[in-house]
Amino acid sequence: MAKVIFSFDDKSAKKLKNKKNILGGKGANLGEMGRLGLPVPPGFTITTEVCDLFYKNKKKLPRKVLQNIESELKNIEKKTQKKFGDLKNPLLVSVRSGARISMPGMMDTILNLGLNDRTVESLKKRTSNGRFAKDSYRRFIQMYSNVVLGVEGHLFEELIDNYKLTKGVLLDTDLDESDWDGLIINFKELVKKEKKINFPQDVKEQLLGAINAVFLSWDSQRAKTYRKLNQIPDHWGTAVNVQAMVFGNMGDDCSTGVAFTRNPSTGENSFFGEFLINAQGEDVVAGTRTPQYITKKAKKDSGSKDPSMEEAMPKVYKELAKVFLKLERHYKDMQDIEFTVENNKLWMLQTRSGKRTAKAAIKIAVDMVREKLISKKEAIKRIDPNTLDTLLHPTLDEKVEKEVIASGLPASPGAASGKVVFTADEAEKLNGMMQDTILVRLETSPEDIHGMHAAKGILTARGGMTSHAAVVARGMGRPCVSGSSEITIDYELKQFKAGDVIIKEGDIITIDGGSGKVMKGLVPTVQPEISGYFSTIMKWADKFRKLKVRTNAETEVDSKTAREFGAEGIGLCRTEHMFFDEERILSVRQMILSKSKEDRNSALDKLQPHQKEDFKKIFKVMSGLPVTVRLLDPPLHEFLPKADKDIDEVARSLNLSAKEIKDRIAELHEENPMLGHRGCRLGISFPEIYEMQCRAIFEAIVELKKQKVKAAFVEIMIPLVSTESELKILRALVNKIAKEIEKENKLKLEYMVGTMIELPRAALQAKSISKHADFFSFGTNDLTQTTFGISRDDSGKFLNDYIDNKIFDVDPFVSIDQNGVGELVEIASSRGRKTNKNIKLGICGEHGGDPKSIEFCSRTGLNYVSCSPFRVPVARLAAAQAELSK
Repeated sequence: MAKVIFSFDDKSAKKLKNKKNILGGKGANLGEMGRLGLPVPPGFTITTEVCDLFYKNKKKLPRKVLQNIESELKNIEKKTQKKFGDLKNPLLVSVRSGARISMPGMMDTILNLGLNDRTVESLKKRTSNGRFAKDSYRRFIQMYSNVVLGVEGHLFEELIDNYKLTKGVLLDTDLDESDWDGLIINFKELVKKEKKINFPQDVKEQLLGAINAVFLSWDSQRAKTYRKLNQIPDHWGTAVNVQAMVFGNMGDDCSTGVAFTRNPSTGENSFFGEFLINAQGEDVVAGTRTPQYITKKAKKDSGSKDPSMEEAMPKVYKELAKVFLKLERHYKDMQDIEFTVENNKLWMLQTRSGKRTAKAAIKIAVDMVREKLISKKEAIKRIDPNTLDTLLHPTLDEKVEKEVIASGLPASPGAASGKVVFTADEAEKLNGMMQDTILVRLETSPEDIHGMHAAKGILTARGGMTSHAAVVARGMGRPCVSGSSEITIDYELKQFKAGDVIIKEGDIITIDGGSGKVMKGLVPTVQPEISGYFSTIMKWADKFRKLKVRTNAETEVDSKTAREFGAEGIGLCRTEHMFFDEERILSVRQMILSKSKEDRNSALDKLQPHQKEDFKKIFKVMSGLPVTVRLLDPPLHEFLPKADKDIDEVARSLNLSAKEIKDRIAELHEENPMLGHRGCRLGISFPEIYEMQCRAIFEAIVELKKQKVKAAFVEIMIPLVSTESELKILRALVNKIAKEIEKENKLKLEYMVGTMIELPRAALQAKSISKHADFFSFGTNDLTQTTFGISRDDSGKFLNDYIDNKIFDVDPFVSIDQNGVGELVEIASSRGRKTNKNIKLGICGEHGGDPKSIEFCSRTGLNYVSCSPFRVPVARLAAAQAELSK
């Protein structure tokens, strides 16, 4: 067996390729901190390869691994001069997970392992601190019983709360040694009652149980959900880190904390973090005690009265500040750090690249370029394009009056309104019903991950700026207000109180994660301004990318928004979206339900002026840029009347009876309309429809020219082509109308005619189809549907089963299926270029805004991608990253 366990100071670990893939982020960074000369408690990493072996070995550790663990444990004993399970000087260890990519709170951790009824007395004697020893033991029983034995964590908390109530104290720190002695007995009785076993006293049994539990937590529901949301492969696995314990809960010269080298919310270049005196790590993020700030400045800005670490522990703070700078300069990125102070000695427990908001990510990247820490290329590569969405959506309108009912910590910026829900399941349920929610919890836990993703925002009554809610919300880009102690939540009554105000489940509230304010009701929003650091990073991205970025838009408003976001044209203007307007729908229905060409033309004559005006507005906004107009595409049934009053209205307009209209609707009925009489098939059957649309397009251009307004360059797209003949016939129709307009107005029109490749046959026949096409636009929504034979509208019912069973890594409607659909795109591109070397190639499906799909498009050599207006900056950045990754 190759080496699968490495001590933190193992020199051979330095030579490992892809260290983080093998040692996990935590293990790799602990070793790196040691090599930098920083104080790291000794320990070892069980690699991610063992995780794979564990699952292949029926969830058991191989014998060779067990032997290696024993050997590495002896090394820790030697370095610490303590012995595991010893009755004179016992060694205690922590057991923590460590995936290659940070997954905060998703997997399990055990602290104080090695304590039992006898070693706890040894620890008391050794430290002359009985309260500390018993506090550590009760913590271990609580954590081990929950994580390894599966006892519900709240049962232990209830015992503590009841005990404090009986004694008349508020804080855990108010309990003394004898109190913990009583609770330790209660805890062990609880384990016996719930699991019918005695709490394990064998320290080696404890260690193996904890290691197994961490490996098992890789496959927990919350970890699976997190991986799915963040597209982290299941096969990566986690490493396990076993490390000598250092204690922040031995007294007032001890502390523990979590800190960032820069502000993860704003990106400001100042230390940011929280700590607690006489506490262990989980206390800082659990919300059971209010953390204190690291710096005097942060304390002052927040209005806190509790001393900062800079004031309470000035000597240790200065040492910590030097460590912050050293780590940031070494890793050339903002670091998220965990530390413990034991008897005024600083120990480093973790460093990793910190999660940050999109706003902070951009500011930090630009600042670090200016500080000459990183290059512009590196700055662009390290920003997640998907997070830009959080910068582009509206914020609260400052001019509107607001009813502020509470405030908390501004944990993750952005504003959101929605119905109050108190459970993750309810948030997910209402999200499925297209209802916006705000998830309100005492404090979130990893089990809430699915609800946090489904909700529009998160509000918690407990927890600090580094609590689970804050860290996960920032990573997801969800607005979050944490630690709002002004609200009192009653889960049973499904309500919370803020002063005299009672908010029930289903009531609407608004939260502002930038200010920490909680407001009653829905508060209007305003569009964000795109400038400053955002503009800088976008300009840098534009210099590196080769792929053009267009937008999908068919209204003047969307066109303006997209252009402001940097769109270089419109890649898909869906003309049918213009037909659903109340003024036009009657004419559309007349057109469809007419039995004679005369009646159809009459209806088209009414529609043409509307279409022309729409095109004029769009062509004016997109002045000088290409606009691809797709001629009528969708199934006719989408326009047909269903209500009796609508049927009567159409009947009157056509001088027909309601029965005749109903008969006509029945006649037009299709069993599978998505594969029926739509797209170019309409143009073949009813050429007058496409003639009207072409006339509206060309007349719009002519009128703008006459007004001396520079119009867009028009590309007319024929949809749903599967044969060369369809495109040949309909291209001739377009050219015929263009010639008529040119003759009528004595001018020359410049335009292109192309097609949407959305059927497998079209992709395979691209060589012949491209004879008649100036461009191909890949409609990957329909191409995915027709390749897989899966309806996008119905697939939500079962696609999760496919992902859970590892049939699909990701929903193929979210990110392009590169092996199947992608191969068809490659075939069509290659064959199309063979016949027509100047053919323009683009993509206009929803995949046009997905970074992974954009990388594929760049690699395949497409000319542009087209996406929704708010995804344009995402696509610009992703296109630059795709180019830089080549």
